[in-house]
Amino acid sequence: MPGLSGGIMSILSAENVSVGYGGPMVLENVSLSIAPGEIVTIVGPNGSGKSTLLRVLIGAIKPQTGKVHRKRGLKIGYVPQTLHIDPTLPLTVRRFLDLPKRVADTDAAAALETAGAAGLAGKQMSELSGGQFQRVLLARAILSKPDVLLLDEATQGLDQPGSASFYRQIETVRSELGCAVLMVSHELHVVMSASDRVICLNGHVCCEGTPDVVSAAPAYRELFGTGTGGALALYRHEHDHHHHHGHDHDHA
Repeated sequence: MPGLSGGIMSILSAENVSVGYGGPMVLENVSLSIAPGEIVTIVGPNGSGKSTLLRVLIGAIKPQTGKVHRKRGLKIGYVPQTLHIDPTLPLTVRRFLDLPKRVADTDAAAALETAGAAGLAGKQMSELSGGQFQRVLLARAILSKPDVLLLDEATQGLDQPGSASFYRQIETVRSELGCAVLMVSHELHVVMSASDRVICLNGHVCCEGTPDVVSAAPAYRELFGTGTGGALALYRHEHDHHHHHGHDHDHA
């Protein structure tokens, strides 16, 4: 039956997907599935096919081989890398949430609240900080009450504390909406602790598993080295006080 993967009903999956734009393959035999409510992060170096895979899952690119299964009626919320808005354009956050279609004030307020952007409704989009801007994009993506939220390098340009707090916000969104989350990132240091499962991509799936399993996997170390260990530990430590990973700094 389509959508069945390892015994868990998946809401979104790719099966042996390959994509090449007339040249070398960007993705080769990639399979993955996302279960309801799960936070999955795809990490990989630049050029590893992460954004292509996201576009295949959304349906924007048709794979040359393989199939994508989406649960019937699946609602997807999408948070882009960034969005260019003309700074001379007067556009409040509240008006921005009405694009492309108007939403009720109560829904707009609830989405801003869940996305950690309460109180920003009256601000001009052009006045927002990078972190606030990403939270407003997140609010817009969750307005439709999606079953799965897709984020493409959504913290690019934010500093590390900004990234870490954005990922914590994603965990809040997941617990409040019960939606699954699929994030694409090259920022290992903050991604790992927010994820239930990490998929390491480099044209193909190199390794996947829980953050602990993946960060110890040889394929992962080969791709990324071990230099992010200290930063990962720092975020974990701040995140969860009973873990003392302080000694990791020596190897960072």
